[in-house]
Amino acid sequence: MENNKRPVPTNTVTRKMVDLDAPTGNIYESVAIISKRANQISAALKAELGRKLEEFSTSTDSLEETFENREQIEISRFYERMPKPTLTATEEFLDGEVYFREPSDES
Repeated sequence: MENNKRPVPTNTVTRKMVDLDAPTGNIYESVAIISKRANQISAALKAELGRKLEEFSTSTDSLEETFENREQIEISRFYERMPKPTLTATEEFLDGEVYFREPSDES
């Protein structure tokens, strides 16, 4: 799940409350939407990382047989340097890329 569309800051950014509650009219609703999207992003990243690291696993792992694999370390470092899912979700929400609807509108 590589996010090459736009640069997402990798550190904390102060946001205006007015910007966050503008799409929904309620700051709590906006935060709930961002949190659900961050969980989706996090789950996708975890699954992707698991698939990549699965190639390096062996069936006979023991404490004595542990060794370093440079590729595995590089993959892990790449994922550590990626922006956190909450930052990515917030950027997507503010850019209008997150679809959401109110349950009362479905009827």
